[in-house]
Amino acid sequence: MNQKLLREVDAAGEISVVDQVPLKDKVWSEMKKMWVVAVPAIFTRASAFGILVITQAFVGHIGSTVLAAYSFICTVFLQFAVGILLGMATALQTLCGQAYGARKYYMLGVYLQRSWIFMFLASIILLPIFIFATQILEVLGQDEAVAKVGGEVAHWIIGAMFALVISYSSQMYLQSQSKNMLITYFAAVAILVHVLLSWLLTVKYNFGVPGAMLSTVLAFWIPNIGQLMFIMCGGCRETWKGFSSLAFQDLWDVMKLSLSSGVMLCAEVWYNAVLLLIAGYLKNAEVSIDALSICLSINGWEMMIAIGFMSAASVRVSNELGRGSAKAAKFSIVITGLTSFTIGFVLFLFFLIFRGRVAYIFTENEEVALAFANMSPFLAVSVLLNSIQPVLSGVAIGAGLQSIVAYVNLAAYYLVGIPVGAALGFVFDMEVKGVWIGMLFGTFVQTVVLIIMTYKTDWDEQVIIARNRVNRWTVKDSNEPDYTTKDVYP
Repeated sequence: MNQKLLREVDAAGEISVVDQVPLKDKVWSEMKKMWVVAVPAIFTRASAFGILVITQAFVGHIGSTVLAAYSFICTVFLQFAVGILLGMATALQTLCGQAYGARKYYMLGVYLQRSWIFMFLASIILLPIFIFATQILEVLGQDEAVAKVGGEVAHWIIGAMFALVISYSSQMYLQSQSKNMLITYFAAVAILVHVLLSWLLTVKYNFGVPGAMLSTVLAFWIPNIGQLMFIMCGGCRETWKGFSSLAFQDLWDVMKLSLSSGVMLCAEVWYNAVLLLIAGYLKNAEVSIDALSICLSINGWEMMIAIGFMSAASVRVSNELGRGSAKAAKFSIVITGLTSFTIGFVLFLFFLIFRGRVAYIFTENEEVALAFANMSPFLAVSVLLNSIQPVLSGVAIGAGLQSIVAYVNLAAYYLVGIPVGAALGFVFDMEVKGVWIGMLFGTFVQTVVLIIMTYKTDWDEQVIIARNRVNRWTVKDSNEPDYTTKDVYP
């Protein structure tokens, strides 16, 4: 009498009894799976950002001209490349996540190699921006000395850019298998080595810009060496079968998904840079830029947490869709969303309560601190929205809906946010506060649209789409068991 009569067939075609698992156990299980992805993703993003900040600190002691050149190259040139490369790499979260859920393990290595092909090509296309950085800076009206040093810094950054190709793609590959805790250890080693090398090369031996930049490039490559050794030397036996000619098949379909992912993330990454440029044309530009820079810096650090939850959402959703469980995918969305929102709400309260004190961590200028205090309520709202929007973007990545979100981001940011910010800042004389309100408005529109899109999505249909995608882009491996004999999904 106690035997359960309801049975379901999972994505592998295996029949299993539907257990009535208590809600608290389901929540606890999902939380563990979520944090396994989120924590390493948060730490890895923070460490990469930290490497640039550490370099900035050492470069600042070389001279103000070097500091200005380095800041401009990292803020504009490197961020431009990061937006493209990180965006393209997120396509792996869709492909590898769904293939892993569907137990097409050998295809993860093929997808990784395809990603390397596209990302290396993208890096080669980006090369002229860094090679001719001095000329570009001069055209933009920068001081001749800053432009010259900026060109030198940009040439070193090329090494870091190619490191990002391996770094981002390997991280997405490992995240889809929940094996990314290893990335955290390599990132910690890279930070420690970077601090030591930066001190030796810039302070003790006075190698100047070459010393600081050599340390930076090595800090970006150290985790890559560890990740590649782990992947290729037995750490991913199921998913890495060696280099394969399959990587050169179905490139067009994969390229379209990669480009959609790139546009989706670039629209977001470049948004803040555009706002900072707008602030430079306000009446009290120096104070405006300083106050906005503090807000963007805090927002940037908080976004490390948000990106961690974006990764967790994309991995969990893609895994469950690939496995064939729409209910589990929806449950993971709820748990990840609520967890991220709770953390965002705590930070929201923090910036509301301590808005008058936080600015003094970054500046002693009373005018800048006052401008920041006036903007803190809007920063708090921004932090709250950032706890929701990236999770929804991660859900879209997990389902392979990047092309739709790319259009949403472009419309919300560039047709709504930037025009509203410019109008409030210039026409209504709200200065930097108006620019930030415009940014908030664009993010709010984007968040509302993504909430509606997520709610309206037919997740049972997404299971079928994920299965078709996996089957269409899969080439049968004779050593791999066939998991698609059953055409029934829960």
